[in-house]
Amino acid sequence: MEATTKGQVTKSAAEEYEALLVPALFQAWASRVSDAARLSPGESVLDIACGTGVLAREAAKRVAPEGRVVGLDCNDGMLDVARRASPNIDWQQGQAEVLPFEDDSFDAVVCQFGLMFFEERVTALSEMRRVLDAGGNLTVAVWDSLDNTPGYAALTELLQSLFGDHVAEGLRSPYVLGNPDELLSLFAKAGISNAELRTEKGFARYPSIESWVHTDVTAWTISDLIDDAQYELLLETAQKEFRTFEKSDGRVEFAAPAHIVTATSV
Repeated sequence: MEATTKGQVTKSAAEEYEALLVPALFQAWASRVSDAARLSPGESVLDIACGTGVLAREAAKRVAPEGRVVGLDCNDGMLDVARRASPNIDWQQGQAEVLPFEDDSFDAVVCQFGLMFFEERVTALSEMRRVLDAGGNLTVAVWDSLDNTPGYAALTELLQSLFGDHVAEGLRSPYVLGNPDELLSLFAKAGISNAELRTEKGFARYPSIESWVHTDVTAWTISDLIDDAQYELLLETAQKEFRTFEKSDGRVEFAAPAHIVTATSV
């Protein structure tokens, strides 16, 4: 249950995550987070909770040819996928709450859709501040509330009705930091007094309802919580109830906004 609510996918799901969930949800945000961090050639960048590396890969392009990017994640399955995709990036296993780096080590620290899964969020933010050099940029992205993400609100409700809390929490947990005031309060508690938040529009896009359901079962933390019969029930019900999310050609698209918080180290 803990892995389900902490965003920790299995090794087999990490492959599906990179192949399916990254293009559907995360790829579009890598450039936006990099823009917010104002990454430039020659900088050193730490990507915390890097997952399979979509943001780290974008950062590496921005800081090339002399810059350095470190991708850190606690999930070795995610890191295995990341290493195969980009062996030239420095991938390291570790916890956000105890960063294995010296003070003032990086020009920029970024974290895309990871903060909501940390055990001690204020401690993790304090650690980000510690390893950031004076004048460096901290950029953290989290999903807006589930209420503002209609497709996942509907899918979470369906999982709840069919299988109960233990499955539904797997999709509910990414949205726990959707309240802007509560999110900014974490930064203040971490001693980051100049944090600024903006909410940006975004979209989740899938080729079909079947692809949507398949992705969120096999590429996320509920992959081991649903058996084959339950999956078929979920898919059958979704295909009946989720037609409002379909385009005329069968593609699925719905709003998936996010908050981007930025701060400068002083």
